[in-house]
Amino acid sequence: MTFHNELGTVSVVIPTLNRCSLLQRAIQSVLNQSYNPHEIIVIDNGSSDDTKKTIQTLYPNIRYLTENKIGVSAARNKGIKNARFEWIAFLDSDDVWKPEKLEKQLILNYEFKNKYRFIHTNEIWFRNGVFLNQMKKHEKSGGNLFNKCLKLCSISPSSSLIKKKIFDEHGFFDEDLKVCEDYDMWLRLTSKENVGYVSQPLVVKYGGHSDQLSQKYWGMDRFRIQSIEKNIKNNCFSKDQNKLAYEMLIKKLKVVITGANKRSNNEVFEIYSNKLSSWLSVSDSFLYD
Repeated sequence: MTFHNELGTVSVVIPTLNRCSLLQRAIQSVLNQSYNPHEIIVIDNGSSDDTKKTIQTLYPNIRYLTENKIGVSAARNKGIKNARFEWIAFLDSDDVWKPEKLEKQLILNYEFKNKYRFIHTNEIWFRNGVFLNQMKKHEKSGGNLFNKCLKLCSISPSSSLIKKKIFDEHGFFDEDLKVCEDYDMWLRLTSKENVGYVSQPLVVKYGGHSDQLSQKYWGMDRFRIQSIEKNIKNNCFSKDQNKLAYEMLIKKLKVVITGANKRSNNEVFEIYSNKLSSWLSVSDSFLYD
């Protein structure tokens, strides 16, 4: 399109760890974009396979960086800090973009006169090679997503397109969170930003493989609790958002406690029961005034 030069500049950030073959599939989906990004950055988070050799041999124009601190948050943060262009598009190395992904996101923002600094798209899921119907709670949308993002991670990193300067304003991915780092980031961003949304499924997510973080760690609500606690204590939210966050925190604490009790996990039961008691004792003035 003739107005492509008015849509903005894009850096693509792909963190990876020992996924050489999957990484090539992801990269090819970026190279096939109808709107060409201005740079692709691969951040190798400690691979022992042929990732480095493959990038240097097959994709010499890709910027290859390494991050010694293990964790997807550290890898993404390195990509953000090294990105040279206006927008950052994340792509997990096991996912794939449809060819019009970037173009449709940027055109949406253009049509809304640069209203958005954070845009995501719908997606398709496969697990172990089989198409997976999404549940109603996973239905995507745009606008004010804070309340929706409190319940669960409502935006996939691979679908996100974000203005780089947002991270200077709202912070980077939390490197202390083993998982749910995207949940934590979206909470902080949606507390301040309306989110643009492209309803077409422009991302294909592939799940079920053993190295997925969601497969590695049980009880994901434990990490969402950690995120909500941190953000309340850091005064990240408005008065009304604080109330919603507190209510969700109490709900998730009760879920973890109930699960620990059923599994006779006395250590987890005690830790989260104490957390619940502590938060229930917090005065209303701390949360709402």
